[in-house]
Amino acid sequence: MRILPIGTDSAAFSFISFGELTVTDDSMAPVIETLIQQERLPSSYEQTVRQTILPLAERIIALRQQLGRPVVVGIHGAQGTGKSTLTLFLKEILHRRYQCASAGLSLDDLYLTRAERQTLARTVHPLLQTRGVPGTHDVELGLAILERLTTAGPDDVTTIPAFDKASDDRLAERDWPVFKGRAEVVLFEGWCVGALPEGAEALAHPVNRLEEEEDPHGAWRGYVNDCLKGPYRELFGKLDLLVMLQAPSMDCVREWRTLQEHKLAERHRNAPEKCGQSGDAPSMRIMTDDEVIRFIMHYQRVTEHCLREMPDRADVLVPVSADHSLGAPQFRDAPGPD
Repeated sequence: MRILPIGTDSAAFSFISFGELTVTDDSMAPVIETLIQQERLPSSYEQTVRQTILPLAERIIALRQQLGRPVVVGIHGAQGTGKSTLTLFLKEILHRRYQCASAGLSLDDLYLTRAERQTLARTVHPLLQTRGVPGTHDVELGLAILERLTTAGPDDVTTIPAFDKASDDRLAERDWPVFKGRAEVVLFEGWCVGALPEGAEALAHPVNRLEEEEDPHGAWRGYVNDCLKGPYRELFGKLDLLVMLQAPSMDCVREWRTLQEHKLAERHRNAPEKCGQSGDAPSMRIMTDDEVIRFIMHYQRVTEHCLREMPDRADVLVPVSADHSLGAPQFRDAPGPD
């Protein structure tokens, strides 16, 4: 398998597909079956493991061997693309098949505390009360966690932050999960991981009703964009590999998020029907379809920008179908010598 330099000019690349690998290690079969059952996935997800996840795990291991140091893998995908599930399976495969210590870090768990976002809402813009967009994460904390995970000694323990969506606040540090030793692979997943800022001309035009009515002068979207230019650029600069789960369209993202809320309603029929005053989406509260649409509007600008430009520079592109199924990964390959 050919390993390529990261961050090379995208114009010099072409995409190749490695195709499907066959699971040759019989010991992995029960592990995969257990995970599929645990996550309530269809049995057909085993095909996804063979076609998508195993080749990706092999690519990560080869990169780790090439660089000779721990690697940080960014997993980008819009809401509903399956980032968390992919991360879970990758961690297990890296550990059990390759004996590679891997840690997971979610951008969601780096959200600022509720009090910190309330301060931003008062001092910068009211829309920053709602968690999600760049500017509502603790970037310094994320940088510190990545540094600790990749430089720790054998007996060192790293606490990894955790966010409780039901209370819309970060858990107390005593309740954070811990990782012992050094992580050879860090899987850093999130909806805007690897995102780039837009140009000033794009910011001048609202992309939806939320921006038009609640951010008419562009202060909120300008702040979000400035964060991508500054602190988030440093955070995403730590990535050694960028994997993009490519949704078909923003329309699909809306449909997936609405369907997710409908399924949540089936599970929690006795939960309150509406989200809180903050406009946020607590995990145990059910939003109406109109509330889901408004919630997604917060994410729309950055999501659409990533859908347009990220496929041309991602190191690995994984197409996501309208039915949520993942296609074979496409690995960016450099041309051979002249």
